Amino acid sequence: MKISITVLFLLTAIIGQAQTIDKPFIKLVSPLKEKNNVNSSRNFLIGSTCKNCNLTVNGNAVKVYPTGAFAYELNLKTGDTSFTLIAFTAPDKSVNKKITYNYSLPAPPDTVKTLSIASIQIFPEGNLMLQPGDKIKFRVKALTGCTVIAGKNIPLFEMPVAMPGIYQGEYVVKETDSFLLTKIPITITDSSGKSITQETKNTISMFSPYSPAIAVTKGRLAHLLFGLGEDRLGGAKIGYLDSMVQLNIVGKVDKKYKVQLSKYRTAYIDDDSIKFLPKGNFTPESLTTSWRVYGDSLYDYVTVGLFARLPYQSFQLVDPSKIVIDVFGATNNTNWITQLENIKEIKNVYYEQIEDEVFRIIIELKHQQHWGHSIYYKGNLLVIKVKRQPENLSLSNLTIAVDAGHGGSNTGAGGPTGSSEKALALAVALKLQKALEQQGAKVIMTRTTEKVVDNLQRVLFYRNFTPDLLISIHLNSAADPIRVSGTSTFYRYIGFRNLSQTIYKRMLELDLKEYGNTGSFNFMLNSPIEYPNALVETLFISNPEDEMKILDENFQQQIAEKIVLGIKDFLERCK
Repeated sequence: MKISITVLFLLTAIIGQAQTIDKPFIKLVSPLKEKNNVNSSRNFLIGSTCKNCNLTVNGNAVKVYPTGAFAYELNLKTGDTSFTLIAFTAPDKSVNKKITYNYSLPAPPDTVKTLSIASIQIFPEGNLMLQPGDKIKFRVKALTGCTVIAGKNIPLFEMPVAMPGIYQGEYVVKETDSFLLTKIPITITDSSGKSITQETKNTISMFSPYSPAIAVTKGRLAHLLFGLGEDRLGGAKIGYLDSMVQLNIVGKVDKKYKVQLSKYRTAYIDDDSIKFLPKGNFTPESLTTSWRVYGDSLYDYVTVGLFARLPYQSFQLVDPSKIVIDVFGATNNTNWITQLENIKEIKNVYYEQIEDEVFRIIIELKHQQHWGHSIYYKGNLLVIKVKRQPENLSLSNLTIAVDAGHGGSNTGAGGPTGSSEKALALAVALKLQKALEQQGAKVIMTRTTEKVVDNLQRVLFYRNFTPDLLISIHLNSAADPIRVSGTSTFYRYIGFRNLSQTIYKRMLELDLKEYGNTGSFNFMLNSPIEYPNALVETLFISNPEDEMKILDENFQQQIAEKIVLGIKDFLERCK
């Protein structure tokens, strides 16, 4: 019997494919090691096997998703526990992997047994530059039942019930203090009168309140911080500042300078975002002069004359829609506000002197939706540039930025099968680009290939192009791969909430679990005030079922289409 070469080739391919599919394997993404020491009883086996494999863990059947993904929860007892994973398609076609955990309860804090100091902490942490009135907090771990003194006469008190051997106290800096790169000695004395002394690791210096230190901002992304808090998103930013804005520096904590904005307001700024002016410069302050409110072919403007570039903060209000700008160091001396008829978005402007050194500008908008604004200086003229609502609220009239999260070496989160956030975010972003372009929209992409794009670069990139809207595509991840799943959207400013809300409602139509529309989200791509923006965490890549969905190109396309519909809903709300 003759068999054509083509048929033979096809049969060989089919048989080979079947053999590939049938061949069992176990690939774990968590844990990565065979032997694991843990101090939590709750752990997970997460990974993948062949798509038609059965899987057991110590004889217990485990659900294998059509992608081959699995997630299995472990509740460990103290000591050593071994788990044997067996993947099989038939009794004679199997593979196994053994994983061992050693679970031990977190050890209680070691107590100091001898006359010694185990640790010294000062708060704020880092090298400090302080002014009179600033507080230093001390925490010392040492032998219990002792007398502990910081410096010459700062008593530290033991926490005998909650934390025996932990001594705490604080000190308010006085004008008579003369710290200069000083390491504070900590002296501990036991009941017999024996004592030892150890210095703090970090130094303390004084910032003279009688010789102002004036600095100016530099670069395009200088920003003030509310405080010293840090998180994986970068801490709470007040907002970006223009270059050459004058700041009154009154202290330093590690690599952040403390800024005196007004009598009752301080902030912090990274040390690489400023440069100091020579001694003798005046503390930043200014009277206001007259205003001008006008428009051109694209924007409305409010300009306020000052005699120095002062720091500012803006925020949005809704119901009714307003832009509010606080200028720090400014005092009212405005004689008039000239408002021209060529404005189209600004309804009214007025001011308040909310503190002796805080001048508030209020801009009422004609439309309920905020479309963005920017703040900058022309010389010492403060300019607030207000974006108008487009007259034609159709996608064919808009420029939309689509940001595919991560990229290149920045892989983002990973799924049970080894899938990566960077690749799947790009896949969805490219489909969203095509879907928007089919509606006539102009689309600007952060990336269209697997390349690294730093978040700072992304912000500057879109600042140059000023899109009408920005949509950032990501995939979420959680420590619990079984219970945590679903879709979510994020926004920072209340005036941009409508965009994320309408997209979120459309995403829920994909039968995804609700994870919420989250506001005040301190992510860099949500920080621009120039245009409405939303971050879409499409689903949880860490969850096997969610991962299965996002690996499906048809589902990726559905996500893109739902985001487009969400944008259309947003535009309808604006009419």
